[in-house]
Amino acid sequence: MRLTPYGAAKTVTGSCHLVEYQNYRLLLDCGAYQGSEDDRNNEPFGFEPATIDAVVISHAHHDHIGRLPLLIRRGYKGRVYTTRPTQLFLPVILEDSLHLMSEERDRLVRKGKQPPPLNWDEADLRELYTRLEVIPLEQSLEFGPFQVRLGDAGHLPGSAFIEVRAGGKRLVFSGDLGHGAKEVLPDPKDAAPADLALCEGTYGDRSHRPFPETIAEFAHILSETLGKGGKVFIPSFALERTQEILFYLRDLEEKRQIPSVPVFVDSPMASRISDIYPSVREYFSEEVQALYRQGRDPFRPRGLEYTQSVEDSKALNELEGPLVIIAGSGMLAGGRILHHLRHGLPEENNALVIIGYQPRGGLGRLLIEGAQRVRMFGEDVPVRARTHTLGGFSGHAGQDELLRWLQGEQRVALVHGEADKLEILRQKLEQRNTRAFLAEWGQAIEI
Repeated sequence: MRLTPYGAAKTVTGSCHLVEYQNYRLLLDCGAYQGSEDDRNNEPFGFEPATIDAVVISHAHHDHIGRLPLLIRRGYKGRVYTTRPTQLFLPVILEDSLHLMSEERDRLVRKGKQPPPLNWDEADLRELYTRLEVIPLEQSLEFGPFQVRLGDAGHLPGSAFIEVRAGGKRLVFSGDLGHGAKEVLPDPKDAAPADLALCEGTYGDRSHRPFPETIAEFAHILSETLGKGGKVFIPSFALERTQEILFYLRDLEEKRQIPSVPVFVDSPMASRISDIYPSVREYFSEEVQALYRQGRDPFRPRGLEYTQSVEDSKALNELEGPLVIIAGSGMLAGGRILHHLRHGLPEENNALVIIGYQPRGGLGRLLIEGAQRVRMFGEDVPVRARTHTLGGFSGHAGQDELLRWLQGEQRVALVHGEADKLEILRQKLEQRNTRAFLAEWGQAIEI
């Protein structure tokens, strides 16, 4: 059995890994590059798509599914296997991606520029939908010579790590492992020791602070800012992170730790995701399931409103505080949150709460580093609002959780992380006599 990474090798995005045995080729994830490396999305895969026999997806984030339509356009003929929540979330994520690509194309046309052809289009997406097939968690299935089992990774509803067995050898691919201290999703399950563990290392350089401290700080920021009539801006991913923030806003309201104020989710994609949540309630923690059984919506604070149209979004900037605006994109790479920040950053009573990973060189990282002014929409915007970083909301396991999940593994290939952070995790693993190394794009690893 042989594994070759074709994405997320010394990068945080683009997850894509090829497993081969006895002329059978199994692809684990087929994700898009994001941030500064998104120009790689039209490059060759590194393998011939028509030769792939099956694709198994760990979860529905764009950096794990975003190149599936391109895979089909370039010749893949087989099925795409996912858990049921991933099957439901996937169309929402990819249709939004196509919308953004089309918008960018239209913008270039308006400027009189010749836009490049779309990497993939609606026809590719429709064909992908006919190829989707559900795999239950914890059931072993046969793919040619492979035995494949998915275990709960605790990162999204239906997210999975993937165990692959063949020829007396076992590979385990972590997918993205969740932050186990949080309350919305179950903790990641343990995987049996394998001949090779292919593991993410997004936070390989550090552990998260105790989660109750994160919630206490979140409550303090909200209470202080809203108490002054300010606005709280939260850039957030539409899938999982937005709903988790809504869960804690509801919980803090009910405990009277924060005032009840209007809460606007300015993301049509997040609205679609939230509509799916009740239908996959069995994939949540027991606490969330108990609230559903009581007839309560775990993700609805009292003043919640979802905006849909661009006009509704623009109208939010005319409202007086106190209020909370949750909007995409989570990495501040685009989306409606940028328009709100252009209006809100100059006001000292406002607060920006960053709750997720921010790529180097991006707007979010500049604000975290204390920029006094930022360039937005062709103008200099003064920054007087306070910026807070709450890394504890991350959906990824911290260093201590990664080391715990890898306990018992003897050989570990690290992916899905910045190289310096992966190197710190590698050294930690080496200190306990685990053979660990950073995976390289296109370099085969014998199992």
